[in-house]
Amino acid sequence: MPLELIKEVNGVLEVNPLNKLQKVHFTSLHAGCDYSQKYIQGILANISSLTYDGNRTASLEVGLQEQENSDSESNTINISIFGKLAKDCAKVFYKGDTIAVAGFIALLSSPSRDGEHCLVLKAFEDLKSTVYVYVKSIRDFSTQSVSLVPKSRYAYTPLNELKAGMVVNVYGVVKFFKPPYLSKGTDYCSVVTIVDPTNAQLTCLLFSGNYDAHPMIYKNGDIVRFHRLKIQIYKNETQGINSSGFACLTFEGTVRTPVTPRTSSRCFNLTAEDCRTVERLRVWASTNIEPSATAVKLCDVQPVQYFDLTCQLLGKAEVDGASFLLKVWDGTRTRFPSWRVLIQNLVFHGELSEIERLQNLTVDILVYDNHVQLAKSLKVGSFLRIYSLHCKFQPVENQVTSLVLEFHLHGGTSYGRGIRVLPEDNSDVDQLKKNLESASLPAIHCSDTTYVSDYEDSFPPILTDHQYLENSQIGTILKQKAPQQYRIRAKLRSYEPRRLFQSVKLHCPKCHSLQEVPHEGDLEIILQKGEAKTPDTKLQNTLLYDSKLWTTKYQGGRKVAIHFVKNDGVLPPSNDCLILIEGGTLSEIQKLANNFHSVIPVKSGHEDLEVLDLSAPFLIQGKTHHYGCKQCSSLKPIQNLNSVVDKTSWIPSSVAEALGIVLLRHVFLMTFTFDDGTGVMEAYLMDSGKFFHIPASEILTSDDLQQSLDTIMDMFCPQGVKIDAYPWLECFIKSYNVTNGTEQQICYQIFDTTVADDLN
Repeated sequence: MPLELIKEVNGVLEVNPLNKLQKVHFTSLHAGCDYSQKYIQGILANISSLTYDGNRTASLEVGLQEQENSDSESNTINISIFGKLAKDCAKVFYKGDTIAVAGFIALLSSPSRDGEHCLVLKAFEDLKSTVYVYVKSIRDFSTQSVSLVPKSRYAYTPLNELKAGMVVNVYGVVKFFKPPYLSKGTDYCSVVTIVDPTNAQLTCLLFSGNYDAHPMIYKNGDIVRFHRLKIQIYKNETQGINSSGFACLTFEGTVRTPVTPRTSSRCFNLTAEDCRTVERLRVWASTNIEPSATAVKLCDVQPVQYFDLTCQLLGKAEVDGASFLLKVWDGTRTRFPSWRVLIQNLVFHGELSEIERLQNLTVDILVYDNHVQLAKSLKVGSFLRIYSLHCKFQPVENQVTSLVLEFHLHGGTSYGRGIRVLPEDNSDVDQLKKNLESASLPAIHCSDTTYVSDYEDSFPPILTDHQYLENSQIGTILKQKAPQQYRIRAKLRSYEPRRLFQSVKLHCPKCHSLQEVPHEGDLEIILQKGEAKTPDTKLQNTLLYDSKLWTTKYQGGRKVAIHFVKNDGVLPPSNDCLILIEGGTLSEIQKLANNFHSVIPVKSGHEDLEVLDLSAPFLIQGKTHHYGCKQCSSLKPIQNLNSVVDKTSWIPSSVAEALGIVLLRHVFLMTFTFDDGTGVMEAYLMDSGKFFHIPASEILTSDDLQQSLDTIMDMFCPQGVKIDAYPWLECFIKSYNVTNGTEQQICYQIFDTTVADDLN
């Protein structure tokens, strides 16, 4: 198991899975050694945020401090964790935790300015790495609103031992539940399915005339304790129902949160053993129960989706006898405009000035049927979780290019549909409050329309630069000869590639060739060839640059040379400095690029330093890699950098020109399938940034830019709705002839077209 939590009570481990492994001290770590059966242990000194690379692989960076050698200079080491293991660790890591890591690899980082190399450990599931987190027993719970009554010790029955007719006490982890709802009689009913480490599950059907007497479950993963639960067989399935004297407690399922019981009763029994049971179930559930995938923020909502929303109630109003309006927000803004209910003629409860201030951060939810009565009782300002909320696209009347999101809580209880009020001390409420406090508020403006859409300008057709041309029908265009130029108004039926980061290619403006952006693994292989060659000391310390040579302590004494390019004979500060590196690894080069303005990988030639290989980037600036065309470039010696006038900006085109390199452009290469009702046309887009207003050279290293691109394409080609509801787009198309052997065909390309600024 890649992530394991080790329970520690009063300093004693309940189980120690590290007994069979050999512990290694930080000072004994060396690059290239086998650590598959060894582990290191320490305290988490720092934890980065979870990040993603261009292939959407998660990574987490942590600093681990060794306890035994706290006075040593080498008492802290950096660890990089990747993939699903990184995601799992991000959920449970806290600064100050004691962790152990087994099955890792040790690599040398890039050299510092004084020539020192640092070890970096890497852990991921493919390497069979395992991370162990020590979890101390937590017994704190609030007693402000409850009293503890000593009673005889209760016995609890595992779920796999239940038999019909038994009246039992059980613990379980919530796998599914329905919030309390009014049954056909006078009682409220709730449904909960629980599991335990025996892998058995039990569905319980609970009735009570008191709404608050039901288990206070807020999400899957919560832990419940039921006393005096009666077991019966219903439709050949074991079922639990409440019997006389039934009582319940609910606990949050998050590891290391306080063991605070949720109950409306003021008299219950809670022992230290109960706390240990809750903690054991939390640890078990954290690695055996998948967290709910239905909890979604408004900013991540997709059309035709059912989801759970944690939010704050800002206002409410009765619309008619069968529906009720809730105005809510969660601190984020939907990616699409949302429908608004006209409230002028309604009796509205809430601060309209506050709602006006928040503008498009709020959404309107219509609640129906059996949920209306509960919605009426909700207090403005309370924190809610709304379960199985339905989101769908709806065209705006008389506006064929506009779509809005509608939110509905339908009647019934299918899929756990309902509403729960969350207490102030709930951990999800704590996170919600942080989101609300940090929300980016829009500029204030007013609208009196029924369908208020602050995104109305975000749904225009694609804008063009040639407004004088008339629209042409696709059916007509397909019958005409090439080359010609057209303006079309159509809907985007589909596009390729669907994984948008795969659309980025490298294009040569001279020979017009296209090539894939090299993968990280390919770059490592190319750079390894440079590592094998020893730097020529005769080419060091010239008028252009100062040089420094290092020999690695491991890896066979690999030699690395770094040349610091001067500006008028003076070394500039690091943020303006271009450096040349010989013999560096990819990780070393990337770290240097984070500390210096620019990096050029080079090798020693006969008389001068030379660019290493145009299969790799010839210039690296931060996270951006600049490539050159191998076919069109005529490489010049590095000393030609003297011809670059501005030796602080290091403009890529200037560097490329000085070195005889034809600079490749990062471009988006996509195929759009347009449909205007008269015909279907495939047109390709090749654009470096004008069309989307997003630089193609930066999107592979920016999650935010990838999110922006996803948003734009979701607006143009929304999923889950019929094409009739798609927005109309306008763009320019040019046709041209392509000869393939003896056959000639007409192709189409988008040109001189740009997305409206409001979409970005």
